[in-house]
Amino acid sequence: MKIEGRTFIVSGGASGLGRATTLDLYAKGASIAILDLNSDLASQVIASTSADRVRFFQTDVTNSEQVAANVKLAAEWSAETKNPLGGIVAAAGIGNPALTYGRQGPVDLDGFKFVIDINLIGTVDVVRNGLEYLTKVQPEGEDGERGVIIMVASAAAYEGQSGQLAYAASKGGVVSMTLPMARDLSKYGIRVVTLAPSMFDSPMTEKMPPKVKESLTRSMEFPKRPGKPHEFSQVAIACIESTMINGEVIRLDGASRMPARL
Repeated sequence: MKIEGRTFIVSGGASGLGRATTLDLYAKGASIAILDLNSDLASQVIASTSADRVRFFQTDVTNSEQVAANVKLAAEWSAETKNPLGGIVAAAGIGNPALTYGRQGPVDLDGFKFVIDINLIGTVDVVRNGLEYLTKVQPEGEDGERGVIIMVASAAAYEGQSGQLAYAASKGGVVSMTLPMARDLSKYGIRVVTLAPSMFDSPMTEKMPPKVKESLTRSMEFPKRPGKPHEFSQVAIACIESTMINGEVIRLDGASRMPARL
């Protein structure tokens, strides 16, 4: 699918992997609607691009009314600028580690729900609201393609470590949604792809203690380093542009398999 002249909705688009994707989509000629909580980081992204092609809609992905309202505004902006929607990148997420049972007793249920609300339900909510508009876009090309959904999972969906109960559950849910969502949306000419990174340089990994980072780095075969945000967005761009990539989960992990404990 051609990226230039299309509008993409990117949740979590002001920082980390979402920011890198926003910048690479912009470089490809797209307009981007950033759905994020952090207005300061979003302002930095806009300052480094163009307010004409990058708009910020302050959004808490756990607030369904806010998500619906801001996705509608983003869709209206795409119509005004005559840059039709091309896809949705659902990249908002958090970690919040906690043991299933530890010194403080069983895992806190509110904390567990919080991770699920952002990483899983927030992903579904951004996507489902965006589909109200993406399904009505004029199909393009000989395949009649309307757009692409990119979701973000994690290597933890496959090898969740001790303390990653909620995170692994949320990202495992994203992985499991990929194929049925692709099947559901095929009749509309909309593809679905999920990327499952391991440790990448991001605000989430910045909070990790050095010993944790070292352990994760040792688990990588090659390259033995955290991924760079641009390496994530490169794959996201390739998935958008290559029409045959659909219903697939792609691991970005340097051939690593996460150890049970750090």
